[in-house]
Amino acid sequence: MEDLVIRDADVVDGSGADAYRADVVIDAGRIVSIVKEAAAAGCQRPRATREIDAEGLVLSPGFIDMHAHSDLALLRDPDHSAKAAQGVTLEVLGQDGLSYAPVDDSTLQEVRRAITGWNGYGEDIDFDWRSVGEYLDRLDRGIAVNAAYLIPQGTVRALVVGWEDRAATPDELDRMRRLVAEGLEQGAVGLSSGLTYTPGMYAEDAELTELCRVVASYGGYYCPHHRSYGAGALEAYAEMVDLTREAGCPLHLAHATMNFGVNKGRAPELLALLDRALEAGADITLDTYPYTPGCTTLAALLPSWASEGGPEEILARLTDPATAERIRHDLEVTGSDGCHGVPVEWETIEISGVTVPHLAEFVGRTVREAAELRGETPWATAHRMLVGDRLGTTILQHVGHEENVRAIMRHRAHTGGSDGILRGSKPHPRAYGTFPRYLGHYVRELGVLTLEECVAHLTSRPAARLRLPDRGLVREGYRADLVLFDPGTVAPGAGFAEPRRLPTGIPYVLVDGRFVIEDGRRTDVLAGRSVRRTPL
Repeated sequence: MEDLVIRDADVVDGSGADAYRADVVIDAGRIVSIVKEAAAAGCQRPRATREIDAEGLVLSPGFIDMHAHSDLALLRDPDHSAKAAQGVTLEVLGQDGLSYAPVDDSTLQEVRRAITGWNGYGEDIDFDWRSVGEYLDRLDRGIAVNAAYLIPQGTVRALVVGWEDRAATPDELDRMRRLVAEGLEQGAVGLSSGLTYTPGMYAEDAELTELCRVVASYGGYYCPHHRSYGAGALEAYAEMVDLTREAGCPLHLAHATMNFGVNKGRAPELLALLDRALEAGADITLDTYPYTPGCTTLAALLPSWASEGGPEEILARLTDPATAERIRHDLEVTGSDGCHGVPVEWETIEISGVTVPHLAEFVGRTVREAAELRGETPWATAHRMLVGDRLGTTILQHVGHEENVRAIMRHRAHTGGSDGILRGSKPHPRAYGTFPRYLGHYVRELGVLTLEECVAHLTSRPAARLRLPDRGLVREGYRADLVLFDPGTVAPGAGFAEPRRLPTGIPYVLVDGRFVIEDGRRTDVLAGRSVRRTPL
């Protein structure tokens, strides 16, 4: 007898087709049969060891988070309800050009310092890997949900070139190409970049193009956080389209937003650019989160020249008065490249997390609000945070536009990604609420997308980008990574005031046919594993 039958579900299968009523039978981690309209037809109902009455619930494929920062969270937090409770059954890690493989001992320590604001320093983690394959093997010991991995270009550059602002030598470029090839052979699905983060931002287009040629030869894709989401955003998008066209490499645009005052109402210009490329034969997808504020680290706003050499060099520059004043001028007057070429507006920068207790009073306040309370300039407060927290401060950046968010999520190349940073005492609610917010706010309340369209954006489209032959659809023979949700009540619990509240209306989530969420509560099941690149 089969393991499980989900009876009388309204199946939204991920294809974009209309929903239908069916019994869905699961055995050994896969969907083994789908019996449509079984009750109405009066036919023999399938039987199984366990049955779930899904009357009033939608059954869909598990959601794929195309932009996740759970690289350490999956290891330190077996519960991982932040994602599992949303219906996420697969996350894509290694984002924005910085993660923890491939590394040597020295580079690992530098990267840990550089992205403490994203993932913590990792004192609680046994970093018993160095290669991409070893990291994926570590995930295979058992995690809450499945995970795929992008090779982080910034980490590769740090390993080979260091943190200096210079061109790679021919020998260094050859070594980077080999590292990218090795990571893909070991199971990575593509390459990411963070082109407003050091040291990835120091790579010129010719260098990136050569790495993308390697990615293309293995059937992977390139996922850049490109050089600007503010001033020059359209030019930055066009640069990535042109670069990947030259390399013959599929392109997936990370958190494809149009932010800051200079881009209000300009999403149609971005979409027109992408449509022209798609019509010319380009292979392009993108992801977004359904919120207007962004989230990053305070140190990420610094100009690239101030970040050269890595974290210790940054701190040395900040403690030199003359150099600190130059940094202030770039931030407040010129428009730092770390702040996307736009002069910083301190009233839009909200402190969301710190690593040292004596700075906790700043959390939940904008830099300008904190400065007014202290009777000092915003730069003095920001400087205090940068130095006192040793670059570990996370921020929310309130610079987005709702009309851009809605326009982009309707696009035919769109997928969902939380960009969720899980650390900090007041993180961005997107880490806990992205997928139920799509289903509740943008489908049920606003009608921006139909339910069938939205589910396709969150399931089959990302599965196609990842070249997964048996995920992303409710189909016989496919893996039973599934979500049951109530379309009338599904909603994020998380908001900006209480960002860690879990969603409502998602009573069941299965990974590999096993319940990770049951009756709305996290089980102790660790059914997730690494999902590795499908060979060409």
